[in-house]
Amino acid sequence: MPNRPDEARSEKKPLLLPVDQALAAILALLPQTNTVTKPLDKALGFTLAEDLVAVLTLPPQAVSAMDGYAVRAADVTSLPCKLTRIGESAAGHPWTGKIGAGQAVRVFTGAAIPDGADTIVIQEDVDPVAEQDNVEITVRSAEIAGRYIRPAGLDISAGQVILPAGTLMSARAIGLAIAAGLTQASVRLRPRVGVLSTGDELVSPGELPGPGQIISSNASFLANFVSACGAEAVDLGIARDVPGAMLDAVRRASNLDLFVTTGGASVGTHDHIVSDLGSSGQNALHFWKIAMRPGKPLISGNINGIPHIGLPGNPVSTAVCALVFLRPAIAHMAGGTASSLQFLMPLAVDLDVNDQRQDYIRAQITTKDGIQVIVPAPRQDSSMMSVLATANALIVRPPFDPAKAAGEFVSVIPLPDLG
Repeated sequence: MPNRPDEARSEKKPLLLPVDQALAAILALLPQTNTVTKPLDKALGFTLAEDLVAVLTLPPQAVSAMDGYAVRAADVTSLPCKLTRIGESAAGHPWTGKIGAGQAVRVFTGAAIPDGADTIVIQEDVDPVAEQDNVEITVRSAEIAGRYIRPAGLDISAGQVILPAGTLMSARAIGLAIAAGLTQASVRLRPRVGVLSTGDELVSPGELPGPGQIISSNASFLANFVSACGAEAVDLGIARDVPGAMLDAVRRASNLDLFVTTGGASVGTHDHIVSDLGSSGQNALHFWKIAMRPGKPLISGNINGIPHIGLPGNPVSTAVCALVFLRPAIAHMAGGTASSLQFLMPLAVDLDVNDQRQDYIRAQITTKDGIQVIVPAPRQDSSMMSVLATANALIVRPPFDPAKAAGEFVSVIPLPDLG
C-alpha cells in the first residue's frame, strides 16, 4: 500500500524536537554547583542548598493587632459598659499583671496581650476619661473573643521549615530568615557561564563597524541576562568563522559550568558550531534543531564535559531562546527552578493558524475599553531588536494552533524587567 502524502513527507523530513522535550534534555545534562555557607546579608540572589529552619517563634506571644484596650470578652457582652483601666502594654514594654473582672489594659499595636484578656476593643469604640490608670472607660462597641489578637506562632514556629532548599534568596526571604533568628544559610555558588559570539561580521561594542559588519550586541545582552538570572557571565570573546575556533575559545577558558554560543548554528558553509561539536569527540552533539519559532537551530552539546547551549545568531532568536532555555538552565544548576508564570489573556486582533512549530510572538499587554488585552507586534522578524525591546510579553502558540479571533484567549508569558 503506497504511503499517503503526509507519510511521505514525514519520512523525508524528521519531526523536530518539541520545546518541552528539548528543555528537559538540556536540564538532565547540567550539573549543580557546589555549596557554600554565606551570611544572610550576603545571600541575595543565591539559591538555598538546604532548608532554613526557624530558631524563633513569631510572634513569640499573643500580641495586639490594633491600638485599643485588652479586655475580657465576658465583660463586654452588654453595651455600653464601663471598665476600669489598670495598666498599659506597649511594644517592648509588656504589662505583667492579670486582668480581672471589670478591668481593662490600654494596649498598642504589637504589644503583648495581658494574662486574662481574650479580646481587643479598638480605641475608636471607647470613650476614655483620661490617658491614665484607675480611670473609668466607656465601651460603646466590642467584637467577639479573639478579635484583633495575633496568637503566638501566627507567622512561624520554632523548628518550622520557613524556606525550602531551592528557594532563590530575595530581600523578602532574607528578612524572614533574619526575623526567625537565623544569621547564615547554605547556598549554591552562582554558575559560571561562558558567553561566546561567533561570526566574521562581528565587531566589539565601541568599534565602528566596517562594510558588512555589525556590533556584537548578543554578547552584551547575554552577559546582562546571565547576571540577571543569578549567574556569573564570563566573556569568551568572538570566534571567527573558521573550523575549530569555537573549540579553541572554550578550551582556553577555565572553571566554566556552562557555555553559550550565538550564531554559527545553521547549515551554511560559514557555520561551524555543529561540525566543531561533531569533531570534538563522541556524543558531543546531543541534539540540533527544535520545533520553535524563533529559535529552530538551537543546539545542545558539550566540550570536554562542559555543557553547551548553542543559540541562533538573530538577536530576537537569541533572546527568546535565552528566556526559554538559558534561564531555567541557570536556575537548575543553582539548585532551583525558574518561575514559569504563564496565564491566559484575550487577543486584541485576529491571528492566523500556526504551523508545526511552537511560536513565541512578541507582544504588548495593554488596556482596551477597561480590559487588559494582548497586542502582537505587526512584524515578527527575528532580526528586529526594536520590537523585542518594546515588548513586555510573549504570546505562546502550540504547534498547529488553530486561527484565533480577537477576544479569544491565548497563553502569555510576561517578559522579565531585567531580561
